[in-house]
Amino acid sequence: MKTKAVRLYGKNDLRLEEFELPGIREDEILAKVVSDSICMSSYKAAQQGADHKRVPNDAATNPIIIGHEFCGEIIEVGKKWQSQFRAGMKFSIQPALNYKGSLDAPGYSYRYIGGDATYIVIPNEVMEMNCLLEYTGDAFFLGSLAEPMSCVIGAFHASYHTRNGVYIHEMGIKEGGNMAILAGVGPMGLAAINYIIHSPRKPGLIVVTDIDDARLQRAASLYTVDEAAKNGIKLIYLNTKDTPDAENHLKGLTGGKGFDDVLVFAPVKPVVEMADRLLGLDGCLNFFAGPSDTGFKAELNFYNVHYAFTHIVGTSGGNTDDMIEALKMMSAGTVNPAAMITHIGGLNAVIETTKNLPHIPGGKKLIYTHINLDLLALNELEQKSKENPLFAGLSKIVTANDGIWSAEAERYLLTNAPKIG
Repeated sequence: MKTKAVRLYGKNDLRLEEFELPGIREDEILAKVVSDSICMSSYKAAQQGADHKRVPNDAATNPIIIGHEFCGEIIEVGKKWQSQFRAGMKFSIQPALNYKGSLDAPGYSYRYIGGDATYIVIPNEVMEMNCLLEYTGDAFFLGSLAEPMSCVIGAFHASYHTRNGVYIHEMGIKEGGNMAILAGVGPMGLAAINYIIHSPRKPGLIVVTDIDDARLQRAASLYTVDEAAKNGIKLIYLNTKDTPDAENHLKGLTGGKGFDDVLVFAPVKPVVEMADRLLGLDGCLNFFAGPSDTGFKAELNFYNVHYAFTHIVGTSGGNTDDMIEALKMMSAGTVNPAAMITHIGGLNAVIETTKNLPHIPGGKKLIYTHINLDLLALNELEQKSKENPLFAGLSKIVTANDGIWSAEAERYLLTNAPKIG
């Protein structure tokens, strides 16, 4: 079977190509990709090429398919896996396989599997590691968002606290405690707010900061103070740029105790250092934001490490259990991360979007791999509706859903958009 895919050959060398997939072996699965969400990790892989820890050294001669936040349908199942998987089953994939200790991952390391493709061959190790996961929701894009949601879920599970005199780490955020989410209204920050409001283990106070009023207002309209209160949480949105003595103001919101959990969503030195200063007794700083600079540094108060038991963790992804939790919560409607999506596009838009991702404002860029569509911001649909009936129809659906992408919008797009190639 032929596939069209965006392949990485080297630093900033991405090519949209058509080529033949090999026939599947008895331990492999043939699948159709429907949607992929472009991640900053793909941008970093494109920038670094074979210098990236997951990209193979021979990518120049054996290019890999990029994209790791994808969802689709199984087409054909090899004999080994026919008792577990079936044709027509919707799936999502946990890309961090950790197969025999290897860093190889779909979207970084493989010639025939990645999210920015029309059809793929899923290798045996994905199933061996229980990383091919059934998705039972009605919208493919939510299956694509399961991976970024799992990263957020993993961050909350990886945080920990201690008890004086006992050498045990109690995993997870402090229930009923004080939490700050700094630089927290980007796409991953929105996912974090969404999850923690609806998770089984909740803080009593969440303060979400940023320096952009428009982004803060959008976050506050999506995840309201009233919704948080219904779930037993006091939620405060704060622009630290416009708040005099913001650091002391933040501490004051905790009655001077400081925060039990602080999550940092931007690799910015002053933000990281303020996060450290905001920690209370046994406070946990989770550095979620992945820097591109391999030499990124920030100062840490080691007096507090010693006497106040403050500590730091870093998470760069979730595990399979986190992914399963994300899929279950989305399928049940407990969380809906659709607000993360601000742009849509077709497979033709992947290369330029990936290369320029840090410079494109907004949240998640969602790709539908079987259509031809230049990257388009959802807030531009109404403006462009006069030039194309497709945009007029989409604009009507998206506007009726408060500007948020939806299963209805996806169905309309897949039915009416021009097909790739």
